[in-house]
Amino acid sequence: MQRTDIERLSCSLVPGTGTPEIQTVSCGLINATYRVIRDGCSYTLRVAVERPFDLRQDFGWDVRVLQAAGAAGLAPPLLNCDPLCGALVSRWVNGRSWSPQAARNCANIGRIAGVLRRVHDLRVPPPARLMSPLAWVDCYRAALSRAGCPPDLSLCATAASRCDDLAKLPSVAGVLCHSDLHALNLIERDQSLILLDWEYAHVSEPLWDLAGWSANHDFEADAQRDLLAQYLGAAPTPRQWTRFRLLLWLYDYICLLWSELYLSLQPTKGEVSAKSVVTGRATQLDARLRVPAHYSA
Repeated sequence: MQRTDIERLSCSLVPGTGTPEIQTVSCGLINATYRVIRDGCSYTLRVAVERPFDLRQDFGWDVRVLQAAGAAGLAPPLLNCDPLCGALVSRWVNGRSWSPQAARNCANIGRIAGVLRRVHDLRVPPPARLMSPLAWVDCYRAALSRAGCPPDLSLCATAASRCDDLAKLPSVAGVLCHSDLHALNLIERDQSLILLDWEYAHVSEPLWDLAGWSANHDFEADAQRDLLAQYLGAAPTPRQWTRFRLLLWLYDYICLLWSELYLSLQPTKGEVSAKSVVTGRATQLDARLRVPAHYSA
């Protein structure tokens, strides 16, 4: 989308009458995010980006999720939207993000467990966007193949085995999952925690979000067990621990696929520092996924 299009959307969707000041925040596989300042107030403008693949996005679902999460104080309040161009406007939340060290703090592990319980207690707005780890894997593999970058065959085989092992376990009722939990998507304000960037939200099993928070902050086994215990209100059972470790591997694998897709689509453009971070993380994940003991139950 051209800069003039962003300016037009800002004028039509962002509250106020003054000339909007627009700052680019980020650009991912699904959306570009801008900070728009108008009449002295700050807003977030999220706009869908053009992409040659399908990650099963549903704009109506995004709106319903943000309305539910915003009403519960878990997301910034949604103010306006334009379905035709996939644009959403919400209030800009001032506060502080956690550092990776803060995310691993024992007290904060308990706090994020409490936030996740609140997220998972939200009523799922119908019709639900249902996604399993296998569905995510299939989405990213198809997108990578379309981009001419088929994923590594050995990791594909391991992913299939992990999905099979997960399918053999007793089924678990689905809940609303944020599915992109990391410190940069969390803002602390007045002792409250607000989650940003809900575009990957879907219905899945609750341990998926716990696996995501653990994976994105490189938790060791002790911190993982602490997070599960804080969330469950009791020490995890062997079956819960096994399920969590399978989901942990699959979450890391999906993040690797996301990174490979992001890099394949931006070989010569995009922010150099962002590409460098993604490249470094992809290298780390690839190495970690090839060490089975890291995920053993």
